[in-house]
Amino acid sequence: MTAASAASLTGHGVFLEVEGLGIYLRGASGVGKSELGLELVSRGHKLIADDAIEFIRADSSVVGRCPALLEGFIEVRGLGILNVRRVFGDAAVVPSAALDLIIDLGVRGDPTPDERLYGRRGRSLMLGIAIDEISLPRRVGHNLAVLVEAACRDHRLRQAGYNACDDLVARQARAMQHAAETPHQTDTSSEHT
Repeated sequence: MTAASAASLTGHGVFLEVEGLGIYLRGASGVGKSELGLELVSRGHKLIADDAIEFIRADSSVVGRCPALLEGFIEVRGLGILNVRRVFGDAAVVPSAALDLIIDLGVRGDPTPDERLYGRRGRSLMLGIAIDEISLPRRVGHNLAVLVEAACRDHRLRQAGYNACDDLVARQARAMQHAAETPHQTDTSSEHT
């Protein structure tokens, strides 16, 4: 990212509106950000910017938009430059959105036991504002578009106060408590007297 001023910066990646959230896909060059962006647009989500995203601070949020010169275009390795508006229609491109979630595609290695439960989650500081971040590994056979959509839906649930991992842990604790309080019955039906 490059800083244009204290209240703006330019990010490298793809910025989309997915499930009504502003999603910033980032990762190393060649990791497949634009291809994933194209897949998400083909599934009905909206492109805001590819390659260069102008982020500005607006009160207590960060807003991303596309530089005018690049608006509506996406570069996909093997295909070259595509005009998303002409390929998918006017509704496939929107001018800007608030940044709600960062999806980092650069993670490597196997998840720790805690990451298997809670995911690879953190926060990144952009223009002085903490933005939620999820790191997704790129592996053969992963459907990253489905993972991004699920991440967006889960993010909305978390914003509303629901956490699936906490729910499962509480359910297990209740089941263990119930088992500890319930006397164990011995099956005597097979005993001979």
